[in-house]
Amino acid sequence: MLHMLAVLLGAAFLVMVLWETFETIVLPRGVTRKLRLTRLYYVLVWKVYGARARSADRAARLEQYLSLFGPLSLLVLIALWAMGLILSFAVIQWGIGSRILSDHAAAGFSTDLYMSGATFFTLGYGDVTPGPGLPRIIAVTESGVGFGFLAVVIGYLPVMYQAFSRREVGISLLDARAGSPPSAGELLRRHAAGGQMAALTDLLKVFETWTSDVMESHISYPVLAFYRSQHDRVSWLYSLTAVLDCCALVSTGFEGKPEWAGPLLWQAHHTFAMARHCVVDLAVTLNAHPIVSEEERLTPEKLRLVRENAAEWGVVLRAPAAPDDALRELRGEYEPYVRGLAFRMALTLPDWTHAENVADNWQTTAWGQESHL
Repeated sequence: MLHMLAVLLGAAFLVMVLWETFETIVLPRGVTRKLRLTRLYYVLVWKVYGARARSADRAARLEQYLSLFGPLSLLVLIALWAMGLILSFAVIQWGIGSRILSDHAAAGFSTDLYMSGATFFTLGYGDVTPGPGLPRIIAVTESGVGFGFLAVVIGYLPVMYQAFSRREVGISLLDARAGSPPSAGELLRRHAAGGQMAALTDLLKVFETWTSDVMESHISYPVLAFYRSQHDRVSWLYSLTAVLDCCALVSTGFEGKPEWAGPLLWQAHHTFAMARHCVVDLAVTLNAHPIVSEEERLTPEKLRLVRENAAEWGVVLRAPAAPDDALRELRGEYEPYVRGLAFRMALTLPDWTHAENVADNWQTTAWGQESHL
């Protein structure tokens, strides 16, 4: 009876681990089921890791510490899957009577576990072999599962890192255009100063595609959200929030009828819709509850500064009466979600204005010196 129960438990755990692997790697959509081993693993591990990160005494040390979590947690998760599969097959072999052939090892669970590991990784030592009949069928099945598991994992990692690289391209695009970290006010000011408001339309079109790609890739592979950017003072949430801020600011309209205003307003509406869709879906996927805060990201003083900086270069935002209400309403559609994501991922949100005398990332070298180009 005990051995039969072991076979059933081993088979059940085997199916559960294989299904978890399938949902995480192969299934091309997010899984809404709450009870998942992978979800539980990340909730528990991040709770401990994130608590330790928030206690770090220096920002540089904190970022370095957090940058390890994404890759390290993924490797540990893959190792746990493999260990779960090996353990499942060992329990099944033990449950059917540990029928092994060996001149050196005695029958028992430890030998079954060793044979399971050797079979899973197709080592082929030959010092322990399964007996005839059902044990050999199970061993052949495990060998096939192990080979397929390793093949899926090897194929999974390049796809995920390609998605990570595409995300980083979008982050880098904002460096010279919006500062480091990026801000909506600086993005608008630099395009106004260069007389390139039409180019801002093209940039928002690029980021409509970028936010769509971030949404789809991070829903399919949520662990990517834990991967920190390769560059300092930027992150995927920085860029996403700065784009949303810019679209909300532009959507309030401009004084007069400049020829670039119509296409810019049209594109800002569509980029805002896609970016807002992205933050809401990622908040659900990452279990980041919206946070409504009384702390104001866009104070009247900052809004006045943004308007003055743009007006200095001939771009006059519409009069501040009704548009301010519209801007507040637009911000209310995404700010609770980006606040929730920032808290969940131990990230910060960008300011609306750019700090003075702060060099962009492209203006610095690996030795921390400004190039003054």
